[in-house]
Amino acid sequence: MNNRADAFEPTLSEQVDSQGFAFVDGDHMRSLLAADGDLSDWAAFAQSWNHLAVDEYLAAKGRFRRRRHATFSATGEGPVVPEPHQAHFQSLQYNTLQGDIQRWFEPIDASIVHGATLRTIFRFCHQLFGTLAPPSRRWHIEVHQFRIEATTDSAGEPTPEGSHRDGVDYVLVLLVNRQNIASGTTTIHAPDGTLLGDFTLTHALDAALIDDHRVYHGVTPVVPFRADEPAFRDVLVVTFRASE
Repeated sequence: MNNRADAFEPTLSEQVDSQGFAFVDGDHMRSLLAADGDLSDWAAFAQSWNHLAVDEYLAAKGRFRRRRHATFSATGEGPVVPEPHQAHFQSLQYNTLQGDIQRWFEPIDASIVHGATLRTIFRFCHQLFGTLAPPSRRWHIEVHQFRIEATTDSAGEPTPEGSHRDGVDYVLVLLVNRQNIASGTTTIHAPDGTLLGDFTLTHALDAALIDDHRVYHGVTPVVPFRADEPAFRDVLVVTFRASE
C-alpha cells in the first residue's frame, strides 16, 4: 500500500492520537473517502441494511436488533482481504452482556464485501489506523452491519451493554441512514467514567473514530419521532485489531 498519510488532514490523526477519538461530519468524511476510492455503489450498499437478520443472541435477552458480520485481514502494506466466515467473540471483560460466547451471525452479502464503497472504507481505515499504530502490523478486521429499530413501546438500544470498549485497537462507526428517530447520541468516556465528548451521528457518512485502548464509547437509546412510521438507525462498524 502506498504511503498516503498526507491524504489525511493532520488534525484528524492528531485528534485521535491526542484524545483517543474524533468526530468527522459526513461532508468531510466523503472528501476523505474520495481520496482513497469511490462510493459508486453507495445506493446498493445502503439498501443492503434492509436485508439484515435478527440478532438472535440479543433477542434471547429481550432486546432487538438486526445485523450481519464479516471478517477480513491485512498486513501493514498489503490489501484488506476476506477471511472465511467465522464467529464474533468478545470476552466478558469487554461485553458483560454477551461475552465469552461464540456468536455466529449471517454473513455480509458478497456484493457488499467486494463492492466499491466497502473497499474504499477499508483503504481509509487501513491508512489512518496504520499511521497511528506501530509499522508492519498484521490486522484482524471485523465488519458489522447494525440496524437498531425503535417503537413507541420499546426504545432501540444501539449499545445494550452500555459504555464499553470492544477489545480491539481502533474502531470506525459510520452512519449509513437514520429514519424517524430521536437521540442516539454517541458518548465518549475516560476509563474512570469522565465524559470526554458527545455527538450525534445524524447524516450519512457522519463518523466516529475511536482508539479502543484509551476510551470507552456508548450510544444513547433511540426513540421514534412519529409512532406510525418505521424508526431505525443503520450503522457500519469496522474494527482493527493487531493480530501479531
